[in-house]
Amino acid sequence: QVQLVESGGGLVQAGGSLRLSCAASGRTFSNYAMGWFRQAPGKEREFVAAISWKGVNTYYADSVKGRFTISRDNAKNTVYLQMNSLKPEDTAVYYCAAGHSPRPFLGAYDYWGQGTQVTVSS
Repeated sequence: QVQLVESGGGLVQAGGSLRLSCAASGRTFSNYAMGWFRQAPGKEREFVAAISWKGVNTYYADSVKGRFTISRDNAKNTVYLQMNSLKPEDTAVYYCAAGHSPRPFLGAYDYWGQGTQVTVSS
C-alpha cells in the first residue's frame, strides 16, 4: 500500500502561482511513477502531468504545458507540481497518484490521494 497526502492548494488570482506537494508513505516511493490529475465540478478527472520513477521523464497535458512543472524528491518521498500563470480554468481538485508507468490515464495508477482544492479567481 502507498498512502498519498496532497497539500498546497488554495485561492489565487489569475496569473499567480501555487506549488502542490504530495507526500507518500508505505511502500518504496522511488519504485513508482507519479501523476497529477484534476477534476473540476461537473467534469471528469483529467490528466495533468506525470513523472517517471527516477524523475528522468516527464509528461504534460497540452493545456498545462509550459506553465506547470512536475518534479520529485525521492529522498523526501514527495512529488511536486509547480503551477505558474494560473488561469480560472485551472480551478479543480488536484489529485496525486502512484503507479508503475507514467501514463496519461487513470487506469495506470493504483494509489490516489484525497485531493487538494485549487481555485483561481479572475
